Amino acid sequence: MSMFEIVFSPTGGTEKVSGLVTGALDGNIVTVDLTDSGLDFHGVSMAKGDVAVISVPSYAGRVPAVAVERLGMVRGNGARAVLVCVYGGRAFEDTLIELEDVAKRAGFRVVAAVSAIAEHSVARQFAAGRPDAQDVAQLSEFAQRIRQKLLDGAASEPSIPGNRPYKQAGGHSMVPHATEDCVSCGACAALCPVRAIDKDDPRQVDGEACISCMRCVSVCSQNARKLDPNKLAAVTQMLSKACVERRECEIFI
Repeated sequence: MSMFEIVFSPTGGTEKVSGLVTGALDGNIVTVDLTDSGLDFHGVSMAKGDVAVISVPSYAGRVPAVAVERLGMVRGNGARAVLVCVYGGRAFEDTLIELEDVAKRAGFRVVAAVSAIAEHSVARQFAAGRPDAQDVAQLSEFAQRIRQKLLDGAASEPSIPGNRPYKQAGGHSMVPHATEDCVSCGACAALCPVRAIDKDDPRQVDGEACISCMRCVSVCSQNARKLDPNKLAAVTQMLSKACVERRECEIFI
């Protein structure tokens, strides 16, 4: 049996959670990075006896569209799947149920799902420092329950919350732009999941292609990519009302 870790994590929060779950399960781990725009996802194929942990962040209550597209190219071939949705403390809404549908269309059998918290990718003061020690303990306990289900050979489908049809995709358009501190090193362009940044002139960004994932901000060694302060203030104000309580990780099994 191979253990596939299929993850879309532009700023690292989802990857942290995914690693906590995947690392506690048995198997040789093969990582599939859904942010890698150069990867041939059509060539990613599993066997029926394999297990995949499929992890995505929630973008305004939905699965990022590019993750949907790339996961749809993967061939699950009946492998069992554990779904992981990571969000910044507001709500994950229809993310998990959409991910369930995408995974099934790709040929996976969904046997468990987890929602977890990580530091918000836009306004990082929300859910700062998470996943923290309490999250780690919860996720470890979840992983052991999932591991036992896998060892038992159970393939029952969990009851996953969400709505069909899904909520309308949208949210604030947040396009980071280069500041005068930009040295045109090209790190942001090389790592942009959707190639929205000009590799020859990283100061140029395609606002229509940008998915507001904040990877360019997180990888810039010069701290030279910024959001429009007015838009950031609006998002921060909304989150300050929506993230008033500590959300806990949840398991659906």
